[in-house]
Amino acid sequence: MILSTMRMTIPLLKHVEALRILRSMAEQNSFDPGCLGCRIYRDLREDKILMFEEAWKTEEDLETHMRSEEYLNQLLVLEMSLTQPEIRFYTISASKGIEAIEKRFLYNAG
Repeated sequence: MILSTMRMTIPLLKHVEALRILRSMAEQNSFDPGCLGCRIYRDLREDKILMFEEAWKTEEDLETHMRSEEYLNQLLVLEMSLTQPEIRFYTISASKGIEAIEKRFLYNAG
């Protein structure tokens, strides 16, 4: 799985516009092959910070997405940022859920 994140410092006066574009992108991406999900986050301590997160099944799926017209629109939001946007791509080979906590708890309890 590939996790793509874009962290942006968007002026408060542009939040409505940025969120409208990002929501549209998230909806469109949900129909793309290999898209596992998209989320938009707002920082509770720094009200100008927005983060757009996408999860892709494979690197090829992400690369196809990055060549699309929709991705170019997504990049337009980055131009609204007051500071250099932070863009990261994470390759995740495995993930665990609550079972990891339960296993640790049961192991230590017994």
